[in-house]
Amino acid sequence: QVQLVESGGGLVQAGGSLRLSCAASGSIFRINAMGWYRQAPGKRRELVAPITSGSSRNYVDCVKGRFTISRDNAKNTVYLQMNSMKPEDTAVYYCNARLITAFDQTREYEYWGQGTQVTVSS
Repeated sequence: QVQLVESGGGLVQAGGSLRLSCAASGSIFRINAMGWYRQAPGKRRELVAPITSGSSRNYVDCVKGRFTISRDNAKNTVYLQMNSMKPEDTAVYYCNARLITAFDQTREYEYWGQGTQVTVSS
């Protein structure tokens, strides 16, 4: 099957930086869009930043100018560089991928990572 494995979360002080990584592995034919979501306690999961296979990207307004999403197609990996972090960035961050699998090339499947905790102290 397919797995998304995230890494890079942790505790950081306000103003600091973290870099998240998410590697996709398994029966992958082609990865289309990837992205990062986050969910804070008591809140809905929100899309932070998507990136297409051609590296077209977008950001939720509250992270523009501070976060950068990128991907390495050769490694099936997506990154999220987070700078100038704020306490309100505290959340569980999830990686998402929409891809074509090797075992069924007739449709797109969506997969999620297990989530990684990011905590920003004030």
